[in-house]
Amino acid sequence: MNEFSLIDHYFRRAVSDSAVRLAIGDDGAVVAPSPGRDLVFSADMLVEGRHFLADVDPVTLGHKTLAVNLSDLAAMGARPRWALLAVALPDFDEGWLRGFTQGLFALADRFGVALIGGDTTRGPRNLCLTIIGEVPAGTALRRSGAAPDDDVYVSGTLGDAALALAALQGSARLAASDLAQARPRLETPEPRVVLGERLRGVATAAIDVSDGLTGDLQHILDGSGAGAVIDVARIPRSPWLDVMLRGAARDAGLACLLGGGDDYELCFTAAAASREGIAAIARSVDVPLARIGSITAAPGLIVRDERGAPLPTLPRSFDHFG
Repeated sequence: MNEFSLIDHYFRRAVSDSAVRLAIGDDGAVVAPSPGRDLVFSADMLVEGRHFLADVDPVTLGHKTLAVNLSDLAAMGARPRWALLAVALPDFDEGWLRGFTQGLFALADRFGVALIGGDTTRGPRNLCLTIIGEVPAGTALRRSGAAPDDDVYVSGTLGDAALALAALQGSARLAASDLAQARPRLETPEPRVVLGERLRGVATAAIDVSDGLTGDLQHILDGSGAGAVIDVARIPRSPWLDVMLRGAARDAGLACLLGGGDDYELCFTAAAASREGIAAIARSVDVPLARIGSITAAPGLIVRDERGAPLPTLPRSFDHFG
């Protein structure tokens, strides 16, 4: 099978989105953005050995390839519309391609995303997806709007993806039953797209937690010229991670909770006056939201332990070049 047959067989699908004027098959795709909307673009690259294990299930990898991009749009409050996918593959593997596209398109169909173009080449396995979404003009969530006395929130629970990876690599001990529950957080994260759209006009700043809570929250603080105080006791986590924090593996647990990547939850700030509204949003989208601290005028991030004392050092968040 040659490159173009591969694209036709595995990636070309009928597109029902009337805004797509031209999709896969030409030198470029043509779409018509909705009137009164701003376009939001984001791209993420997943590299074998860096972002995913070589033996990962291709169905889950297809899901994650799109999910990490949808998470970026969620942090902007955008509705996903279209995607471009560039893939490098070491060889033609029909079973792998079938599984990968199954996972990719299942999630795409859930959120109404049309794959409209991309590229394929031979090489070490590398997946680069560009996502395009829309927001009502001028309403995109940004990292730069947090103000002193705003509350800091996170969605879902944090730390399980990093803990699952550590367990799979043998650097952490986790019971088989707990790993079975934590592993999907690593391999099939749930992008908070609906939550992000509901937070438009409510959140003052937002980011998705992809590289670790403290590192990603620091991006909000840098963009907003502010600081924050957050409490370990208020950060939502799984029962097995909570056991680690209360035992001999506390340091490893803190590293997962505060610095672990791949959570793809949302961290956002909002005025204290919005608390009831945010509680209503949490109920309406069926996503737990936890208030974990507040924004301060003084710069710097302070994380307090369960006794209220500042942690002397913070776990390092993920950095490709750190």
